[in-house]
Amino acid sequence: MKKIFLVILFLCFIFCGCGKKQPKSDVLSEIYKRDKIIVGVREDAAPFGYRDEKGNLLGFDIELARTIAKSLLGNETKVEFVPVTASNRIMKLASGEVDMLVAAMSITRQRQQILNFSIPYYIAGQAIMVNSDSKATSLSDFENQRLIIVFGSTSERNLRSNVPGISVLGFKGYDEAYKALKAKQANGMIADDTILLRYIIRDKSVRLLKKRYSKEPYAVVFRKEPESERLLQQVDYIMDNLKKTGKLDKMLEKWQITSD
Repeated sequence: MKKIFLVILFLCFIFCGCGKKQPKSDVLSEIYKRDKIIVGVREDAAPFGYRDEKGNLLGFDIELARTIAKSLLGNETKVEFVPVTASNRIMKLASGEVDMLVAAMSITRQRQQILNFSIPYYIAGQAIMVNSDSKATSLSDFENQRLIIVFGSTSERNLRSNVPGISVLGFKGYDEAYKALKAKQANGMIADDTILLRYIIRDKSVRLLKKRYSKEPYAVVFRKEPESERLLQQVDYIMDNLKKTGKLDKMLEKWQITSD
């Protein structure tokens, strides 16, 4: 009987414990506890995030993440980078795989409903890249034609609202989309100008149209939850200090990014 009683008591303890939701930990406290910050970054969005020929992660966003790590933990190496894409970055943040995103991600009203953003660190603009032999000069020239986008970006929504008759061809990453343009699977490719510029610099067979079709403020991204609020406040403080001291402009200049 004693053994049966102990088994019943143990089962009650297990099931009662499972029925209670454990309180979520404050993200900043978790960072201090593990002595490391986990950041989602791009590896296909130079000059913000990319890999060099040796496979090292480089770019403005990488340096900004290291600067945040140094401010929070006293050492810029106390950061773990998790590669993300335009299409999976929100999922990786929401799942808790990363503490925050520094991933060339722009602020939109739609995203603000489910995410929190820091002070912007750069204002990009969407542009159209075409093959050099294209006769297109503006977005209106693509009516009833096909333009390439990258899934998860703001490009598709902007296209649909400006040129309803346009056909869209989507890809997961920018390099894949660029190769499709080169293969003439579409008439052009739309993305943030800062991302497209890296292709223009190294490949004279493509060019950018002059007009910019949006203002895209890039910011650090957090889960929209009370547990992330202290981390957001700390990052905003760091960002504000970088702007006031001129360090942010120097970082942008280092990576050859023109700030508005």
